[in-house]
Amino acid sequence: MRGSLFLKMYLTLLTSLAVVALVGAVVVRIGLDERDTGWRAQRDLFVAAILPADGRPAEIAATLTRLSETFDTDLTLFDRDGLVLARAGAPIDAAVLGRPGRHARNGGGHVFVMRLPDGRALAARRERPFGPPGRNPIAYLALIAGVIGLAAYPVVRQLTRRLERLRRGVDAWGEGALVTRVDDRGRDEVAAVAKSFNRAAAQIEHLITAHRSLLANASHELRSPLARLRMAIDLYERAPAEATKREIVRNLAEIDELVDEILLASRLDHLERLDNPQTLDLLALVTEEGARLKIPVSGMPAQITGDPRLITRLVRNLMQNALRHGAEPVRANVALTPDFVRLSVEDRGKGVPEGESERVFEPFYRPAGRSETAGGWGLGLSLVRQIAHHHGASVRLETPQGGGARFVVDFPRRA
Repeated sequence: MRGSLFLKMYLTLLTSLAVVALVGAVVVRIGLDERDTGWRAQRDLFVAAILPADGRPAEIAATLTRLSETFDTDLTLFDRDGLVLARAGAPIDAAVLGRPGRHARNGGGHVFVMRLPDGRALAARRERPFGPPGRNPIAYLALIAGVIGLAAYPVVRQLTRRLERLRRGVDAWGEGALVTRVDDRGRDEVAAVAKSFNRAAAQIEHLITAHRSLLANASHELRSPLARLRMAIDLYERAPAEATKREIVRNLAEIDELVDEILLASRLDHLERLDNPQTLDLLALVTEEGARLKIPVSGMPAQITGDPRLITRLVRNLMQNALRHGAEPVRANVALTPDFVRLSVEDRGKGVPEGESERVFEPFYRPAGRSETAGGWGLGLSLVRQIAHHHGASVRLETPQGGGARFVVDFPRRA
């Protein structure tokens, strides 16, 4: 592309100008020829009128003399056989009749031969040409095309230079420099492409960074249950016991849950629209999950549109988070507002340190001062925010009176 795009665009422009100039010259030339033909016909009729075929020789000679003196021109009138009928000024050879036309050279001057309708011919000779010399319109149009071509050079060069910068930016980004952005100033198509590239590059950089962080945190979080599992298996091999078996099962369940959350988080990152949207009774769904986890639920029936599996996962994660990291009593509520269907899950635990209410939704968030052995909050709340986002909902953390934590999800009301 380097240089070739510029040459293609510039040569295309020059070729277009050349074609336009050529066609324009042909049209102008045809127009001039038609004008000259009409003017010559009228001229010949005028000359025939002042030099009538049946006029007396003396009158014709007198007319030629007046014209010769007025225009400082040698005039000779020939009959249809080339014989001289009358003349004024220096004689003109009959040989000029064989090449009638404008500006023919004869006798040291410019000769013009006019054919009259009755077959006679009038030859006129003067030192200077009759009228201005003919100008070729192609030369003028070629000059105009050349000026336009020169003026267009910096414009085309600037455009292709911007495209080359865009290409270099894309190449650099493709080689791994994910922070690369291109100049997107302007309002034309090139600027629109640059803006689209910058948006896509920023989104992909965010996804890759998030996936790298997720992989790093996941590998870190997996170490603890894997270490406990390895220790429990060693103990069980030495002295089988029911408690050791339960520990093995618990660690396997923890690993399985973490892997499931990682897979779901990855799928939600690439989800463009819901796979199975349905009309749901949120109160019934929350009540069923609350009964499974022994959490009281209150509120009123409210319908929302969403994926049942994802909404169930959102409710379950909120309740499990309250049971794991909060304290009794834990309760859930579904309420209707003029604009939203509101789900809230509340506990009476220690709550979240001030200033970290947004960080709790980050993958593997660990509160300040919490030991590594106590573990982080995993992907539960991060999944809650992702699921809420795909349903057009918002989620936030509030601190109720008396302490603890209240997670609130506002779903848009079903139309």
